[in-house]
Amino acid sequence: MSPDKPKLLDDTIVAVATAAGVGGVGVVRLSGSDARRIAVEITGRRFEARKATLAEFRDAQGELIDSGLVLCFDDGASYTGEETVEFQGHGSPVALQMIVDTCLAFGARLARPGEFTERSFSNGRMDLAQAEAVADLISSGSAAAVKGAARSLSGVFSDRVRDLGDVLLRLRVYLEADIDFPDEEVDALADGEVERTLREMLERLGVLLGEAQSGVRLAQGASVAIVGAPNAGKSSLLNALSGEQAAIVTDIPGTTRDVLKVDLVLNGLPVRLVDTAGLRETTDPVEQEGVRRALAQLTDADLVIYLRDASAPLLQIPPAWLADALQVMEVWNKADLVDEPDAGMVSVRTGAGLGALTARITEALGHKADASAFTARQRHVQSLRACVAALEAALGIAVLRQHSELIAEEVRLAHRHLGEIVGEVTSDDLLGEIFSTFCIGK
Repeated sequence: MSPDKPKLLDDTIVAVATAAGVGGVGVVRLSGSDARRIAVEITGRRFEARKATLAEFRDAQGELIDSGLVLCFDDGASYTGEETVEFQGHGSPVALQMIVDTCLAFGARLARPGEFTERSFSNGRMDLAQAEAVADLISSGSAAAVKGAARSLSGVFSDRVRDLGDVLLRLRVYLEADIDFPDEEVDALADGEVERTLREMLERLGVLLGEAQSGVRLAQGASVAIVGAPNAGKSSLLNALSGEQAAIVTDIPGTTRDVLKVDLVLNGLPVRLVDTAGLRETTDPVEQEGVRRALAQLTDADLVIYLRDASAPLLQIPPAWLADALQVMEVWNKADLVDEPDAGMVSVRTGAGLGALTARITEALGHKADASAFTARQRHVQSLRACVAALEAALGIAVLRQHSELIAEEVRLAHRHLGEIVGEVTSDDLLGEIFSTFCIGK
């Protein structure tokens, strides 16, 4: 699973590589066959590869713009895989733009968003999953997300995918031999090897799919909606978990009329906590709209916390309202108002049980703060699911001892779906969609 990738057009691109705004240091990056020549035009001197050199940066008329360090990287030994130069000057947005304009005057063109990383992918410096991890690392919202993105960038996820791809490739060869040489002593279905391999693959894919789903939440954050009857303590729970008075809390039922969202980190997992209006039948048109918006959150949330009042156990929302939720966790609040509270109950008022609840939430979302976690994208999950579906179809055919050609076709499709993850099977539209989300300069 490692075909050669064609190089992009051999022109030279330029962009500011540091974040927008004023800073102590700013970096302008050049990549392409003319990068070193343009650096010589701007500085009037030549540079050794991988050696920081102090130089003056001058515009096309020879006027001084700034001074700073210049770093050169040879073709094949840079981030993009191309000849690359970095001008590291003072972090003035105006000065940095003047350097970019000078590069343009000497023949470079402005880089598109993500084009440096796209060239790195195209030149075989990284696969597509690793390239996406670059963007995940830049946008990480927690220390755990940073570590997970770094693991994906180092190839942890890609290596797992390629290992599975190698097994499928061997299985395809075995099946093709049975198809192409029917008179030889190769009976792919008779000895059960195909069936055993497919079952093993499905088991391994199931594990990887679960880890990838957790990786999506680690990279993009998880959505957790708090629902329940009025006065169950939903807004108080949001305030307690977020550590701030984000929601208005009163003893008047129906205080919360709209959806309130707060971003926070729970045990290293970025979470968007959503407080909703109390769910009940009402004739108040404003409250009805709040209930409608609350119900809409049920289908969007990765986890729904159904908060119930332990002091009024008979008060509950209709079970049908929870039917479309992906995952529901029932939590009993107001343990401080119960004579003999059950284990697992919480009291938002006193804080009892909130630490254990936080652990329950992150566990329900599949988050594990360990050294094996990696970030992933929703498209990776979709490809893994498609791979599972194809192998399940292949297994069904193998169990019935039907034609090897049918099994081989399903295995070929499964192999293709794995290739989509690391970029061995891609379309220009997909690449454009992925890299357009990157920041300019990366």
